[in-house]
Amino acid sequence: MARFYRKQGRRVGIICVDPTSPFTGGAILGDRIRMQDLYTDRGVFIRSMATRGFLGGLARATNDVVDILDAAGFDLVLVETVGVGQDEVEVMRTVQTNVVVLVPGMGDDIQAIKAGIMEIGDIFVVNKADRPGADRTVTEITMMMSLVEEHGDWIPPIVKTVASTSSGVEELEKALGTHLDYLQRSGELHRRNKERVRIRIETQLKESFMQRLIGRTLSREDYEQMLEDVLQKKNNPHDAADEILGRVKF
Repeated sequence: MARFYRKQGRRVGIICVDPTSPFTGGAILGDRIRMQDLYTDRGVFIRSMATRGFLGGLARATNDVVDILDAAGFDLVLVETVGVGQDEVEVMRTVQTNVVVLVPGMGDDIQAIKAGIMEIGDIFVVNKADRPGADRTVTEITMMMSLVEEHGDWIPPIVKTVASTSSGVEELEKALGTHLDYLQRSGELHRRNKERVRIRIETQLKESFMQRLIGRTLSREDYEQMLEDVLQKKNNPHDAADEILGRVKF
């Protein structure tokens, strides 16, 4: 996709999020190795990010990097998440178009049902479509979409691609353009952008509130003792939270 956009003269920002090891805290961050031909292109900026324990499939600062790349004049920003699971859908509050990529023969049809990703996908891509079972995967996605009513007037298209040969990339780009036109006509683009701003402000408020709460209103020692009391079943999380809030003067 980045190569396709670069041929059009458009600047592309790429954010790739990798999982963090629960043991070492490190991440491979091998995206620059996979995209060596793009790494030296001054019209492409690649930023690898580790989750560092942040849930939802993104890193804590992903939204900030999206804003920076937008302010820097990049025409498009592509965000690659850790993956798709039952709770790894935070990207839907970050981007304007959600592209769900599935691969035939990998059990993705079962994963799709389990994870509920049918609700977040604006476009479905069956990559490695030259493999056996690609048409079956397309059929299964079509059948599952018939059970979903969350998309409204927009019917998510299914695009077959082969990334190694760039097959289907042009069709995917057209689907992305069509979806953007739909978002603008329907007013959904404004709603999604406003929701993204709301989530970001509320997330920042929660973090700032906790930082000020622990250490000012409540000493670190008292907070640790509350944790210990809950751990020892002398208290419970609900009453502990109410006790902390009771010390706050609004």
